[in-house]
Amino acid sequence: MKALQYVGAKKVEVREVPMIPPAPGQARIRVTYCGVCGSDIGIYSGKHPRAKAPLTIGHEFVGVIEEINGEANGLQIGDRVAAYPLLSCGSCYACRTGRDYICGQLRLIGIDLDGGMAEYVNCSTDALFRLPKNVPDSVCAVIEPLAVAVHSVRRSKFKPLDSAAVIGAGPIGILIGLVLKDSGASRIVISDISKPRLALCEAFGFETVDSQAESLGAYIAKTTGGEGVNIVYECSGVAAGAAEMTYPVCADGMICLVGVHKEARSVMLSDMHFRELNMTATRVYAKEEFRQTTAYIAKLQNEIAKIVTDVIPLEESEQVFEYIAEPANAAVKVVIQCEKEAKG
Repeated sequence: MKALQYVGAKKVEVREVPMIPPAPGQARIRVTYCGVCGSDIGIYSGKHPRAKAPLTIGHEFVGVIEEINGEANGLQIGDRVAAYPLLSCGSCYACRTGRDYICGQLRLIGIDLDGGMAEYVNCSTDALFRLPKNVPDSVCAVIEPLAVAVHSVRRSKFKPLDSAAVIGAGPIGILIGLVLKDSGASRIVISDISKPRLALCEAFGFETVDSQAESLGAYIAKTTGGEGVNIVYECSGVAAGAAEMTYPVCADGMICLVGVHKEARSVMLSDMHFRELNMTATRVYAKEEFRQTTAYIAKLQNEIAKIVTDVIPLEESEQVFEYIAEPANAAVKVVIQCEKEAKG
């Protein structure tokens, strides 16, 4: 079978790899689409500490069950499914206390073992969830990042009519905006440096700030009389986002750290102190949240379809990371079509 494999820093190849029979308790999935995630970009760069070449990348995949070995967990051959890609140890403190999604030894399909940018992948049947009818597979490939957004909004203790600002209009930032809008936010402001992404946000009804022209903090201060918004979601993962995130928040407001910061950052802690700001952080999502999101995506499918800006066939995917990195392409969410005759 064909698979897109990471073979070394800044090098991926579409290769023929063996098709391994599903182990007991597993199903073989004929993959239709697989989303490209920021973590895949990190693997491609050669900087991911756990990804070892050769590796079939991809954890945002959906497809059709072709074979089941043993326990089916209510599934049938022919079911369209999404795969919960997290693998936890089951014995650490986080796992023992019901938070296995922040397991100290957390592993992911597509990072620690072969993933879904391939024609086929094997998964445990207890990690598979049926896709909603009448939602295209190319949209369902966004279930995994949508689950991140759902978890982030819950972690932030958002309440209907809260106002919010989002730093970074990448796929996660835009998805958080859509979840906030659907959940009753009174105001949503998103900042970014990409004009095409900001235009997409405006089409969704969000206020936008071009952070190359004006700081988000200054815009929020100007439009709230200096009071700020209830919640800020930092989704950029860059130093400027961390430096900015305390300024737009109201007294006793919440900062939700969503973007991954792998280096020390400068943060105005005096803002945290004098305004008694609150902070939380998110990593991924609970398995139940992933299950709920497989149904929830049907409600947002029209909006999410607009986020999927590019669909690239598996056999043409070797240049996908260069394509995403080129600003002129204005890519937001890119998905790989893993099946030649895949629909939607």
